[in-house]
Amino acid sequence: MPLLVAKVFKNYIPRPLKIYAIATIIFVSICFFTGWDKDKIYLVNELLSFLLCTYYLVVSRKILKGAKWTIVIGLILTQLIGASMDAINNFKLGVSESFGSLLMFGSYLSFPLSLLVYVALRMKEVNTDVLYKAEKIVQVTEEKKQLLASQNKLLEEQVKERTTELTQSLENLKSTQKQLIQSEKMASLGELTAGIAHEIQNPLNFVNNFSEVSTELVDEMNEEIDKGNLTDAKEIANDLKQNLEKINHHGKRAGDIVKGMLQHSRSTNNATKEPTDINKLADEYLRLAYHGLRAKDKSFNATMKTDFDDNIGNINIIPQDIGRVILNLITNAFYVVDEKKKAAQPLKEGEEYEPEVTVSTKKVGDKVLISVKDNGSGIPQKVLDKIFQPFFTTKPTGQGTGLGLSLAYDIIKAHGGDIKVETKEGEASEFIIQLSN
Repeated sequence: MPLLVAKVFKNYIPRPLKIYAIATIIFVSICFFTGWDKDKIYLVNELLSFLLCTYYLVVSRKILKGAKWTIVIGLILTQLIGASMDAINNFKLGVSESFGSLLMFGSYLSFPLSLLVYVALRMKEVNTDVLYKAEKIVQVTEEKKQLLASQNKLLEEQVKERTTELTQSLENLKSTQKQLIQSEKMASLGELTAGIAHEIQNPLNFVNNFSEVSTELVDEMNEEIDKGNLTDAKEIANDLKQNLEKINHHGKRAGDIVKGMLQHSRSTNNATKEPTDINKLADEYLRLAYHGLRAKDKSFNATMKTDFDDNIGNINIIPQDIGRVILNLITNAFYVVDEKKKAAQPLKEGEEYEPEVTVSTKKVGDKVLISVKDNGSGIPQKVLDKIFQPFFTTKPTGQGTGLGLSLAYDIIKAHGGDIKVETKEGEASEFIIQLSN
């Protein structure tokens, strides 16, 4: 019995009780073998059990709550009734048979009944505790909901604020990008200036020369008319007409060059595609790029080669955009061949490096290929995947923005085309543009 009490109220069996249990077994065994009266043995055992139960009840009184008291009452009744019956039997007290039966019946039922009541009350306590905890959970849940709603509101405000900041940053980035693109356009236009001046100079020289000759022819024609030599006057008039046609031709040529320069510098945001002679466009920008570099550096020189497919005809493009791409590729090609020549890399015996840039076009099915090839130093494989990224450049600081190829890539993609590069490190590079015919 004391073991049960300790287990119920202290949740473990203390060492003294374990010692008591062993001692009781030894004591009962000794008494049994020495001939002690068994009723006296039971009485002593009951008294010891009662004392130990009382001790642990007193020690554990602070944790006795609710249903546990039913166990206490049941134990006390059981111990008292048991002790009373032992006393009656040992001391031969005279009691009625009905009272003795009542005590015996009470000793059998008191503890089981207390256990039954304990279970019922304990279930009630458990249910009450569950309901209480459920209410607490609901309360905590409501608090969490309110906290979550508050956090969501705060998060939404932060997201809204962050979105506003990102939108502003994006607008600033777009504005900066437009400025950089315009700067790149102006930079390429600056490189063209010297070439344009050279190209315009040629037709202007023709215009000046033919104008002077034509002035002399007019004087000669007037003299022949005064002499009455109409036949000679007509011949002079024919020569004069041819000169005027040449003046007109070279004047238009100068006008086309100026028009191209204006188109190159003009914004292309609202530009539309128009039928364009791609061979003429590529040839024009090849010469402009070459003479532009020659004007900046008199020591610069390179062999220019062209291989144009006459079957292409006109294709629908935005000429100033595609011209800008071709100019960038040709300028880069001239740069790398010039750098290779300046580097004076050792060649095989008897060989001399000759810078060479080739521009070609070819019609393949419904596609048009435009190629710019150089015999420079090629592109290292480790940077090949980066060359079309904005601001990436292999040129020294101050010699390139890193936007040229990036803009070229965007322009070609906007035309529904493609641009790729084939290179052999140390030997050559070829940029190939593919456009729809």
